[in-house]
Amino acid sequence: MESYRKLDEDLFYVGFSDRRIELFENLYPVPEGVSYNSYLLLDKKTALFDTVDHSVSEKFILSVKELLGKRKLDYLIVNHVEPDHSATIKEILMAYPNAKVVCTKQAKILIEQFFDLNLTEKHFDIDANPELVLGSHTLTFAKTPMVHWPEVMVTFDKLTGTLFSADAFGSFGALSGDIYADDIVFDAEIKEMYRRYYANIVGKFGNFVQNALSSLAKLGIKRICPLHGRIWRKNLGELISLYDKWSKYEAEEQGVVITYASIYGNTEFACNVLANELACHGVKVKMFDVSKTDSSYILSTIMKYDRIVFASVTHNLNIFPKMEDLLNEVVQHNIQNKTFAIIENGSWAPTAGGQMKNKLLALKNNNFIETSLTIKSALKNEQLEVIKKISDELAR
Repeated sequence: MESYRKLDEDLFYVGFSDRRIELFENLYPVPEGVSYNSYLLLDKKTALFDTVDHSVSEKFILSVKELLGKRKLDYLIVNHVEPDHSATIKEILMAYPNAKVVCTKQAKILIEQFFDLNLTEKHFDIDANPELVLGSHTLTFAKTPMVHWPEVMVTFDKLTGTLFSADAFGSFGALSGDIYADDIVFDAEIKEMYRRYYANIVGKFGNFVQNALSSLAKLGIKRICPLHGRIWRKNLGELISLYDKWSKYEAEEQGVVITYASIYGNTEFACNVLANELACHGVKVKMFDVSKTDSSYILSTIMKYDRIVFASVTHNLNIFPKMEDLLNEVVQHNIQNKTFAIIENGSWAPTAGGQMKNKLLALKNNNFIETSLTIKSALKNEQLEVIKKISDELAR
């Protein structure tokens, strides 16, 4: 017996979770694992919506074959070619050589780059064929480039109102039978997993997400089937509104994120003093040691709040490497609509502050508070007034 879930009489979930994976895309920690979602529709014509990562490919193919039985696969719909969703394409096409591959022109090029395949005779081009009738189900296709690769599209089932959304509306985290978002409580921990996924995977491309949301708003979506995370069949507006806010780079809450790079604790001490002052103003504060916390978590929290402090010791006349890594992530992900404060430390040549500010000036729609702080080795009593001033400006 293979593992799959019936979603409708003719629609099945054939995805699998990976709990052994340490780093998603060999970059982002996923202690909760990740799911690779795929869906099989058995109408008069059959359609498989994406495949899965190689780590779960064997079980996936067995499930697809069991569900199809003696039927053939008519269409393989490729919404996204990234290998965690396409690794099993060649095996599927070997098992079902007459299947047509439904995708964008750019997706066809990428598939042929990844695999020793020639899809010229098998390609169902969505530009030439904007609809696909399977029987009672009619599928339509919409390009959603850079959400989060340029070849991405989404598929909409007009009969059921189901959006097969590719990477959009996805999340980190393996599934434990709870394949529906309404199977769990959408609490702060789960919301953080969705935000961290968005911030790091899609966050750079807010304008493209806005374009996609505008197009999808016309469809009348009743269910969202993403390629990672849970299926949404209730309260879709909650998830869509979060994507709208995140893609506009709007903060969810007011608060200050203090990020610091400290070697011997002196820069950290100054940040603790600042945190105490902000708390006295009634400001919510989140603190991160950039040497201890992976930048993917910090970036997610930076998206959540509206004010950010970057505090770094000077290291070899440069920004401390872990802080520089975080700043590069902030710049690469196009963070906007924030207020920044800068604190630097250096025993003989404190230069990190100016370098940090220069990096952040590459971003748009942000501002800096007027006051900055330069520490030479350790915070002095006379500098407490400067910290209070920084706190006052951030609190305002």
